[in-house]
Amino acid sequence: MPHQKFIARLQAVEDLSEDERRQIAALPATLRQVADGEIVLRQGETASRCVFVVHGFLYQTRIVGDRSQILAFHVPGDMPCLHTLLVSPMDADLVGLGPTIVGAVAHSQLKQLLDGSVHLTRAFWRETLIDAAISRRWIARLGAQAALAKVAHLICELAARLELVGLLDDGCFQMPMTQRHVADACGLSIVHVNRTIQELRHRGLIAWEGSEIELLQPEELRRLADFAPDYLTGARRT
Repeated sequence: MPHQKFIARLQAVEDLSEDERRQIAALPATLRQVADGEIVLRQGETASRCVFVVHGFLYQTRIVGDRSQILAFHVPGDMPCLHTLLVSPMDADLVGLGPTIVGAVAHSQLKQLLDGSVHLTRAFWRETLIDAAISRRWIARLGAQAALAKVAHLICELAARLELVGLLDDGCFQMPMTQRHVADACGLSIVHVNRTIQELRHRGLIAWEGSEIELLQPEELRRLADFAPDYLTGARRT
């Protein structure tokens, strides 16, 4: 079911009834395979649909000065352009990271769903607020943390987000993220990223082989990164 991870993501931030889960699952969605590096939505494009990640990963990027800056990574269950329901056009390129499958739901279908449910509107709104909270943490990480803590924080955040949708297995996750991606997300050079990852390995905090990343000492890694995952779900209220 293409909506499964998206429903799991919403369920993590807002309790959904069985009927609400059925309504989301019934949304007409067009599936599309996305190649590594393929642009799904371009900066400046006026979107008429919201994209969600079914399998694989996406990231948002734009050119700042003379370098590429990754603004966000998106994992299965994320709907990275939900804001385009009200704010358009896209302010960054949305790009595939490794082989990816995305679904697309027309704005008109989503608006019809939300117009009929105050509670689902709150759930989707909370998702956009959490996305904004993630962006604020990225700004703080870029501006205030040293390289080692920056990379550690990124790894901790990705692991926590994947755990929410059942994709963290005993501290391990699969993600085809290269040192170039880490550099562009953390505002570092590839050389600096390489040294930083080697230091994390040397301390016995992580193992990173190919696309598999393992948190060997998760509590120590979180302490180094000054990472607390509360901003990823927010305080759930009845």
